[in-house]
Amino acid sequence: MLDVVRIIGIDPGLRRTGWGIIESEGNRLRFIACGVLTPAVDQDLALRLVHLHEGLMRLIAEHHPQEAAVEETFVNAGARSTLLLGQARGIAVMTPASMGLPVGEYSANLVKKSVVGTGHAEKKQIELMVRTLMPAANFKSADAADALAIAICHAHHRQHRKLARSA
Repeated sequence: MLDVVRIIGIDPGLRRTGWGIIESEGNRLRFIACGVLTPAVDQDLALRLVHLHEGLMRLIAEHHPQEAAVEETFVNAGARSTLLLGQARGIAVMTPASMGLPVGEYSANLVKKSVVGTGHAEKKQIELMVRTLMPAANFKSADAADALAIAICHAHHRQHRKLARSA
């Protein structure tokens, strides 16, 4: 009997934080929900971070994931942008951890390689593969598709870790 695990994938951002929830049972994946948290861009940074924190807490309370996966920060050309993104990522890692969920962290290249087969895939390729792997997925933005891809990556890697432990 295979364990069913519910995973929330989070693609952090200050303007748009994508989220996607899937269930993984062995190699089978099932779409549960997805969307985007969008704090008002004219708010102070602290209030935008509160919006992300409260939104993630609400999603976790509503959908009851058992594990979380977050994309690692991609270093932007500008130091200020990278630091701001890092703060949103801190909320994305801390919120599920504070609610008792183990959190996996994955580089963008590993997510792309896990879902598409190459670490340099484009957004449209990721969206196509997410739709192929989960035909019921009804994402309306690249951020939600990326979050689902992060959850898929986590499911794939947790399955490999489990198989390695049992060998």
